[in-house]
Amino acid sequence: MTRTNSRKLYYFLLVAGIVLVAFNLRPAITSVGPVIGIIRDDIGLSNWSAGMLTSLPLVAFAITSPIAPKLGNRFSNERMLLAGLVLLLFGISMRSISITALLFAGTLFVGFGIALLNVLLPGVIKEKFPKKVGLMTSVYSTAMGMFAAAASGLSIPFTEGLGWGWQLALFVWATPTILGIIIWVYLSKTDKEDENADMKYVRVRGNRMWTSPLAWQVACFMGLQSFMFYVTISWLPEILHDNGMAMGTAGWMLSFAQFVGLPASFIVPVAAGKLKSQRIIVLIMGLIALSGYSGLLIGDSFVLMVISTILIGITLSGTFALALAFLGMRARNSRHAAELSGMAQSLGYTLAAVGPMFIGLLYDVTHAWTVPLITLICVAAMVTVFGMGAGRDRYVLEADSATE
Repeated sequence: MTRTNSRKLYYFLLVAGIVLVAFNLRPAITSVGPVIGIIRDDIGLSNWSAGMLTSLPLVAFAITSPIAPKLGNRFSNERMLLAGLVLLLFGISMRSISITALLFAGTLFVGFGIALLNVLLPGVIKEKFPKKVGLMTSVYSTAMGMFAAAASGLSIPFTEGLGWGWQLALFVWATPTILGIIIWVYLSKTDKEDENADMKYVRVRGNRMWTSPLAWQVACFMGLQSFMFYVTISWLPEILHDNGMAMGTAGWMLSFAQFVGLPASFIVPVAAGKLKSQRIIVLIMGLIALSGYSGLLIGDSFVLMVISTILIGITLSGTFALALAFLGMRARNSRHAAELSGMAQSLGYTLAAVGPMFIGLLYDVTHAWTVPLITLICVAAMVTVFGMGAGRDRYVLEADSATE
Protein backbone atom coordinates (compact mmCIF):
# COMPACT_ATOMS: atom_id res chain seq x y z
CA MET A 1 0.00 0.00 0.00
CA THR A 2 1.38 3.44 -0.97
CA ARG A 3 1.90 6.09 1.67
CA THR A 4 -0.95 8.18 0.21
CA ASN A 5 -3.38 5.28 0.37
CA SER A 6 -2.20 4.46 3.86
CA ARG A 7 -2.93 8.03 5.00
CA LYS A 8 -6.37 7.92 3.39
CA LEU A 9 -7.15 4.65 5.17
CA TYR A 10 -5.91 6.09 8.44
CA TYR A 11 -8.12 9.18 8.21
CA PHE A 12 -11.12 7.13 7.09
CA LEU A 13 -10.73 4.85 10.11
CA LEU A 14 -10.05 7.86 12.34
CA VAL A 15 -13.34 9.51 11.37
CA ALA A 16 -15.13 6.16 11.74
CA GLY A 17 -13.49 5.71 15.14
CA ILE A 18 -14.58 9.18 16.29
CA VAL A 19 -18.17 8.50 15.19
CA LEU A 20 -18.16 5.14 16.99
CA VAL A 21 -16.88 6.77 20.16
CA ALA A 22 -19.72 9.29 19.82
CA PHE A 23 -22.19 6.40 19.46
CA ASN A 24 -20.99 5.10 22.83
CA LEU A 25 -21.16 8.34 24.83
CA ARG A 26 -24.82 8.16 25.92
CA PRO A 27 -26.79 4.93 25.12
CA ALA A 28 -25.44 3.04 28.15
CA ILE A 29 -27.00 5.79 30.29
CA THR A 30 -30.12 6.87 28.38
CA SER A 31 -31.22 3.25 27.85
CA VAL A 32 -31.61 2.76 31.62
CA GLY A 33 -34.25 5.39 32.42
CA PRO A 34 -37.21 3.83 30.59
CA VAL A 35 -36.63 0.39 32.19
CA ILE A 36 -35.53 1.53 35.64
CA GLY A 37 -38.90 0.54 37.12
CA ILE A 38 -38.61 -2.93 35.61
CA ILE A 39 -35.08 -3.33 37.01
CA ARG A 40 -36.27 -2.11 40.42
CA ASP A 41 -39.12 -4.63 40.57
CA ASP A 42 -37.05 -7.51 39.17
CA ILE A 43 -34.17 -7.17 41.62
CA GLY A 44 -36.13 -5.71 44.52
CA LEU A 45 -34.51 -2.30 44.79
CA SER A 46 -35.89 0.68 46.66
CA ASN A 47 -36.71 3.83 44.69
CA TRP A 48 -33.70 5.74 45.99
CA SER A 49 -31.29 2.91 45.14
CA ALA A 50 -32.83 2.54 41.68
CA GLY A 51 -32.16 6.25 41.19
CA MET A 52 -28.47 5.53 41.80
CA LEU A 53 -28.41 3.77 38.43
CA THR A 54 -28.61 7.18 36.74
CA SER A 55 -26.64 9.14 39.37
CA LEU A 56 -23.59 6.84 39.63
CA PRO A 57 -22.33 7.49 36.06
CA LEU A 58 -22.46 11.24 36.71
CA VAL A 59 -20.47 10.79 39.91
CA ALA A 60 -17.94 8.71 37.97
CA PHE A 61 -17.75 11.47 35.34
CA ALA A 62 -16.97 14.09 37.98
CA ILE A 63 -14.27 11.90 39.58
CA THR A 64 -12.58 10.76 36.36
CA SER A 65 -12.70 13.94 34.26
CA PRO A 66 -9.74 15.72 35.95
CA ILE A 67 -7.64 12.53 35.80
CA ALA A 68 -8.32 11.66 32.15
CA PRO A 69 -6.06 14.34 30.58
CA LYS A 70 -3.11 13.18 32.71
CA LEU A 71 -3.70 9.59 31.56
CA GLY A 72 -3.93 10.76 27.95
CA ASN A 73 -0.72 12.72 28.39
CA ARG A 74 1.05 9.69 29.82
CA PHE A 75 -0.20 6.93 27.52
CA SER A 76 -1.58 8.89 24.48
CA ASN A 77 -5.16 9.90 23.82
CA GLU A 78 -5.66 7.01 21.37
CA ARG A 79 -4.69 4.32 23.87
CA MET A 80 -6.83 5.85 26.62
CA LEU A 81 -9.82 6.07 24.28
CA LEU A 82 -9.33 2.34 23.69
CA ALA A 83 -9.09 1.83 27.47
CA GLY A 84 -12.32 3.80 27.91
CA LEU A 85 -14.14 1.57 25.41
CA VAL A 86 -12.83 -1.56 27.15
CA LEU A 87 -14.01 -0.25 30.54
CA LEU A 88 -17.39 0.58 29.02
CA LEU A 89 -17.76 -2.91 27.55
CA PHE A 90 -16.79 -4.43 30.88
CA GLY A 91 -19.33 -2.27 32.70
CA ILE A 92 -22.18 -2.97 30.26
CA SER A 93 -21.50 -6.72 30.50
CA MET A 94 -21.32 -6.71 34.31
CA ARG A 95 -24.43 -4.55 34.64
CA SER A 96 -26.51 -6.95 32.57
CA ILE A 97 -26.30 -9.67 35.25
CA SER A 98 -29.24 -9.80 37.68
CA ILE A 99 -27.12 -9.44 40.82
CA THR A 100 -27.42 -6.20 42.76
CA ALA A 101 -23.70 -5.78 43.48
CA LEU A 102 -22.75 -6.40 39.84
CA LEU A 103 -25.51 -4.05 38.65
CA PHE A 104 -24.10 -1.14 40.64
CA ALA A 105 -20.44 -2.02 40.04
CA GLY A 106 -21.08 -2.31 36.30
CA THR A 107 -22.88 1.03 36.30
CA LEU A 108 -19.83 2.63 37.93
CA PHE A 109 -17.49 1.12 35.31
CA VAL A 110 -19.82 2.42 32.59
CA GLY A 111 -19.35 5.90 34.06
CA PHE A 112 -15.55 5.56 34.25
CA GLY A 113 -15.35 4.39 30.64
CA ILE A 114 -17.59 7.10 29.23
CA ALA A 115 -15.76 9.76 31.24
CA LEU A 116 -12.46 8.90 29.51
CA LEU A 117 -14.17 9.09 26.12
CA ASN A 118 -15.95 12.35 26.98
CA VAL A 119 -12.81 14.15 28.07
CA LEU A 120 -10.25 12.92 25.55
CA LEU A 121 -12.26 13.03 22.32
CA PRO A 122 -12.12 16.87 22.01
CA GLY A 123 -8.34 16.64 22.38
CA VAL A 124 -8.10 14.04 19.60
CA ILE A 125 -10.22 16.25 17.32
CA LYS A 126 -8.08 19.30 18.11
CA GLU A 127 -4.91 17.30 17.39
CA LYS A 128 -6.00 15.53 14.22
CA PHE A 129 -8.36 18.15 12.73
CA PRO A 130 -7.11 21.52 14.06
CA LYS A 131 -8.74 23.47 11.21
CA LYS A 132 -12.02 21.55 11.30
CA VAL A 133 -12.87 21.54 15.01
CA GLY A 134 -16.38 22.91 14.40
CA LEU A 135 -17.23 20.42 11.67
CA MET A 136 -15.90 17.38 13.53
CA THR A 137 -17.64 18.50 16.72
CA SER A 138 -20.86 18.72 14.72
CA VAL A 139 -20.36 15.19 13.42
CA TYR A 140 -19.76 13.61 16.80
CA SER A 141 -22.32 15.64 18.79
CA THR A 142 -25.01 14.79 16.25
CA ALA A 143 -24.05 11.11 16.24
CA MET A 144 -24.12 11.12 20.03
CA GLY A 145 -27.54 12.76 20.11
CA MET A 146 -29.00 10.31 17.62
CA PHE A 147 -27.92 7.24 19.57
CA ALA A 148 -28.88 8.80 22.92
CA ALA A 149 -32.42 9.44 21.73
CA ALA A 150 -32.64 6.06 20.00
CA ALA A 151 -31.54 4.24 23.15
CA SER A 152 -34.25 5.98 25.18
CA GLY A 153 -36.91 5.10 22.65
CA LEU A 154 -35.88 1.47 22.04
CA SER A 155 -35.41 0.23 25.61
CA ILE A 156 -39.07 -0.66 26.21
CA PRO A 157 -39.61 -2.20 22.73
CA PHE A 158 -36.47 -4.32 23.22
CA THR A 159 -37.43 -5.30 26.76
CA GLU A 160 -41.13 -6.02 26.31
CA GLY A 161 -41.91 -5.89 22.60
CA LEU A 162 -39.18 -8.36 21.62
CA GLY A 163 -39.25 -10.13 24.97
CA TRP A 164 -35.52 -9.68 25.55
CA GLY A 165 -35.81 -8.63 29.18
CA TRP A 166 -34.00 -5.63 30.60
CA GLN A 167 -30.67 -7.48 30.71
CA LEU A 168 -30.39 -8.07 26.96
CA ALA A 169 -32.03 -4.71 26.18
CA LEU A 170 -29.16 -3.00 28.01
CA PHE A 171 -26.45 -5.36 26.76
CA VAL A 172 -27.34 -4.74 23.08
CA TRP A 173 -25.61 -1.34 23.39
CA ALA A 174 -22.31 -3.18 23.74
CA THR A 175 -22.42 -3.66 19.95
CA PRO A 176 -21.08 -0.19 19.01
CA THR A 177 -18.57 -0.54 21.86
CA ILE A 178 -17.13 -3.72 20.35
CA LEU A 179 -16.93 -2.10 16.90
CA GLY A 180 -15.18 0.91 18.43
CA ILE A 181 -12.65 -1.30 20.21
CA ILE A 182 -11.76 -3.02 16.93
CA ILE A 183 -11.04 0.27 15.17
CA TRP A 184 -9.20 1.91 18.08
CA VAL A 185 -6.96 -1.12 18.52
CA TYR A 186 -5.69 -0.34 15.01
CA LEU A 187 -5.56 3.44 15.55
CA SER A 188 -3.72 3.16 18.87
CA LYS A 189 -1.00 1.04 17.24
CA THR A 190 -0.60 3.11 14.09
CA ASP A 191 2.60 5.12 14.10
CA LYS A 192 1.60 7.90 11.74
CA GLU A 193 3.50 11.00 10.82
CA ASP A 194 1.25 13.95 11.52
CA GLU A 195 1.71 17.62 10.78
CA ASN A 196 0.46 18.32 14.31
CA ALA A 197 2.72 15.79 16.06
CA ASP A 198 4.57 18.56 17.83
CA MET A 199 1.38 19.27 19.76
CA LYS A 200 1.20 15.74 21.04
CA TYR A 201 3.79 16.20 23.74
CA VAL A 202 2.77 19.65 24.99
CA ARG A 203 2.07 19.34 28.71
CA VAL A 204 0.07 21.50 31.05
CA ARG A 205 1.95 21.83 34.31
CA GLY A 206 0.43 22.26 37.74
CA ASN A 207 -3.05 23.70 38.05
CA ARG A 208 -2.70 26.62 35.65
CA MET A 209 -5.92 25.69 33.88
CA TRP A 210 -7.84 26.09 37.15
CA THR A 211 -6.50 29.65 37.52
CA SER A 212 -7.45 30.75 34.00
CA PRO A 213 -10.51 33.07 33.95
CA LEU A 214 -11.34 32.00 30.39
CA ALA A 215 -11.18 28.33 31.38
CA TRP A 216 -13.60 29.04 34.23
CA GLN A 217 -15.99 30.77 31.83
CA VAL A 218 -15.93 27.74 29.52
CA ALA A 219 -16.29 25.39 32.50
CA CYS A 220 -19.24 27.33 33.96
CA PHE A 221 -20.91 27.46 30.55
CA MET A 222 -20.60 23.68 30.23
CA GLY A 223 -21.52 23.05 33.86
CA LEU A 224 -24.66 25.14 33.86
CA GLN A 225 -25.88 23.81 30.52
CA SER A 226 -25.31 20.28 31.91
CA PHE A 227 -27.41 21.30 34.92
CA MET A 228 -30.22 22.35 32.56
CA PHE A 229 -29.92 19.20 30.47
CA TYR A 230 -30.09 16.66 33.29
CA VAL A 231 -32.79 18.56 35.16
CA THR A 232 -34.85 18.61 31.98
CA ILE A 233 -34.23 14.93 31.28
CA SER A 234 -35.31 14.11 34.84
CA TRP A 235 -38.31 16.40 35.33
CA LEU A 236 -39.74 17.59 31.99
CA PRO A 237 -42.37 14.78 31.80
CA GLU A 238 -43.53 15.59 35.36
CA ILE A 239 -43.71 19.32 34.58
CA LEU A 240 -45.75 18.69 31.42
CA HIS A 241 -48.01 16.23 33.26
CA ASP A 242 -48.59 18.76 36.05
CA ASN A 243 -49.61 21.26 33.36
CA GLY A 244 -52.31 18.86 32.13
CA MET A 245 -50.58 16.64 29.58
CA ALA A 246 -51.16 12.86 29.76
CA MET A 247 -48.18 11.10 31.33
CA GLY A 248 -47.68 8.82 28.31
CA THR A 249 -47.62 11.83 25.97
CA ALA A 250 -45.31 13.70 28.35
CA GLY A 251 -42.83 10.81 28.20
CA TRP A 252 -42.80 10.88 24.42
CA MET A 253 -42.27 14.65 24.51
CA LEU A 254 -38.94 14.04 26.22
CA SER A 255 -37.76 11.86 23.31
CA PHE A 256 -39.22 14.42 20.90
CA ALA A 257 -37.15 17.17 22.58
CA GLN A 258 -33.97 15.16 22.01
CA PHE A 259 -34.75 14.43 18.36
CA VAL A 260 -35.86 17.97 17.51
CA GLY A 261 -32.52 19.25 18.82
CA LEU A 262 -30.43 17.12 16.46
CA PRO A 263 -30.20 19.79 13.70
CA ALA A 264 -28.88 22.26 16.28
CA SER A 265 -26.26 19.70 17.32
CA PHE A 266 -24.87 19.81 13.79
CA ILE A 267 -25.48 23.42 12.75
CA VAL A 268 -24.26 25.23 15.88
CA PRO A 269 -20.63 23.93 15.92
CA VAL A 270 -20.28 24.40 12.14
CA ALA A 271 -21.48 28.00 12.44
CA ALA A 272 -19.24 28.51 15.47
CA GLY A 273 -16.23 27.27 13.52
CA LYS A 274 -16.78 29.95 10.87
CA LEU A 275 -16.80 32.79 13.38
CA LYS A 276 -13.94 34.24 15.40
CA SER A 277 -16.31 35.19 18.21
CA GLN A 278 -19.26 32.94 19.05
CA ARG A 279 -21.10 35.50 21.18
CA ILE A 280 -23.97 35.93 18.72
CA ILE A 281 -24.63 32.18 18.81
CA VAL A 282 -24.56 32.23 22.62
CA LEU A 283 -27.06 35.09 22.66
CA ILE A 284 -29.43 33.32 20.26
CA MET A 285 -29.25 30.07 22.26
CA GLY A 286 -29.81 32.02 25.48
CA LEU A 287 -32.93 33.73 24.15
CA ILE A 288 -34.32 30.40 22.94
CA ALA A 289 -33.68 28.85 26.37
CA LEU A 290 -35.33 31.73 28.22
CA SER A 291 -38.34 31.54 25.89
CA GLY A 292 -38.69 27.77 26.30
CA TYR A 293 -38.60 27.64 30.09
CA SER A 294 -40.71 30.81 30.38
CA GLY A 295 -43.31 29.18 28.15
CA LEU A 296 -43.64 26.29 30.61
CA LEU A 297 -43.96 28.78 33.46
CA ILE A 298 -46.61 31.11 32.05
CA GLY A 299 -48.94 28.77 30.22
CA ASP A 300 -50.50 25.32 30.32
CA SER A 301 -52.08 25.02 26.87
CA PHE A 302 -51.06 21.99 24.81
CA VAL A 303 -49.77 24.12 21.93
CA LEU A 304 -47.63 26.27 24.24
CA MET A 305 -46.19 23.18 25.93
CA VAL A 306 -45.23 21.69 22.55
CA ILE A 307 -43.63 24.95 21.40
CA SER A 308 -41.77 25.28 24.70
CA THR A 309 -40.52 21.69 24.42
CA ILE A 310 -39.24 22.35 20.91
CA LEU A 311 -37.39 25.48 22.06
CA ILE A 312 -35.91 23.62 25.04
CA GLY A 313 -34.81 20.73 22.82
CA ILE A 314 -33.07 23.14 20.43
CA THR A 315 -31.27 25.01 23.18
CA LEU A 316 -30.15 21.91 25.08
CA SER A 317 -28.62 20.34 21.97
CA GLY A 318 -27.23 23.63 20.69
CA THR A 319 -25.58 24.74 23.94
CA PHE A 320 -24.12 21.28 24.57
CA ALA A 321 -22.63 21.12 21.07
CA LEU A 322 -21.28 24.66 21.49
CA ALA A 323 -19.73 23.73 24.84
CA LEU A 324 -17.96 20.81 23.17
CA ALA A 325 -16.76 23.12 20.40
CA PHE A 326 -15.39 25.59 22.96
CA LEU A 327 -13.15 22.84 24.38
CA GLY A 328 -11.25 22.79 21.07
CA MET A 329 -11.69 26.40 19.96
CA ARG A 330 -10.48 27.96 23.20
CA ALA A 331 -7.35 25.76 23.34
CA ARG A 332 -4.10 26.36 21.46
CA ASN A 333 -3.26 22.65 21.17
CA SER A 334 -4.61 19.17 21.85
CA ARG A 335 -3.17 18.89 25.37
CA HIS A 336 -4.67 22.19 26.45
CA ALA A 337 -7.96 21.00 24.92
CA ALA A 338 -7.85 17.78 26.95
CA GLU A 339 -6.95 19.67 30.14
CA LEU A 340 -9.75 22.18 29.57
CA SER A 341 -12.11 19.33 28.78
CA GLY A 342 -11.24 17.58 32.04
CA MET A 343 -11.78 20.71 34.09
CA ALA A 344 -15.03 21.71 32.36
CA GLN A 345 -16.55 18.24 32.48
CA SER A 346 -15.56 17.70 36.12
CA LEU A 347 -17.45 20.84 37.09
CA GLY A 348 -20.20 20.09 34.58
CA TYR A 349 -21.07 16.65 35.85
CA THR A 350 -20.83 17.72 39.49
CA LEU A 351 -23.55 20.29 38.76
CA ALA A 352 -25.41 17.73 36.64
CA ALA A 353 -25.47 15.23 39.50
CA VAL A 354 -26.76 17.87 41.94
CA GLY A 355 -29.26 19.49 39.56
CA PRO A 356 -32.10 16.94 39.48
CA MET A 357 -31.98 16.46 43.26
CA PHE A 358 -31.94 20.23 43.91
CA ILE A 359 -34.87 20.92 41.59
CA GLY A 360 -36.74 17.96 43.08
CA LEU A 361 -36.13 19.39 46.55
CA LEU A 362 -37.52 22.76 45.48
CA TYR A 363 -40.66 20.99 44.26
CA ASP A 364 -40.97 19.01 47.49
CA VAL A 365 -40.74 22.24 49.53
CA THR A 366 -43.07 24.37 47.38
CA HIS A 367 -45.40 21.65 46.00
CA ALA A 368 -45.42 23.42 42.64
CA TRP A 369 -43.16 23.80 39.60
CA THR A 370 -43.14 27.61 39.71
CA VAL A 371 -39.97 28.06 41.79
CA PRO A 372 -38.09 25.23 40.00
CA LEU A 373 -38.92 26.77 36.61
CA ILE A 374 -37.88 30.25 37.79
CA THR A 375 -34.62 28.65 38.93
CA LEU A 376 -34.13 27.12 35.45
CA ILE A 377 -34.79 30.51 33.87
CA CYS A 378 -32.10 32.03 36.11
CA VAL A 379 -29.70 29.21 35.17
CA ALA A 380 -30.42 29.84 31.46
CA ALA A 381 -29.53 33.50 32.00
CA MET A 382 -26.28 32.49 33.73
CA VAL A 383 -25.45 30.13 30.84
CA THR A 384 -25.79 33.12 28.51
CA VAL A 385 -23.57 35.34 30.69
CA PHE A 386 -20.76 32.79 30.96
CA GLY A 387 -21.16 31.90 27.28
CA MET A 388 -20.57 35.52 26.30
CA GLY A 389 -17.21 35.30 28.07
CA ALA A 390 -16.37 31.86 26.68
CA GLY A 391 -17.32 32.95 23.16
CA ARG A 392 -14.49 35.49 22.85
CA ASP A 393 -11.72 34.84 20.34
CA ARG A 394 -9.06 33.88 22.88
CA TYR A 395 -7.12 30.85 24.07
CA VAL A 396 -6.94 29.52 27.62
CA LEU A 397 -3.58 30.23 29.30
CA GLU A 398 -2.95 32.86 26.62
CA ALA A 399 -6.01 35.05 27.08
CA ASP A 400 -4.03 38.14 28.00
CA SER A 401 -2.07 38.02 24.74
CA ALA A 402 -5.08 37.57 22.45
CA THR A 403 -7.63 40.09 21.33
CA GLU A 404 -11.23 39.77 20.36
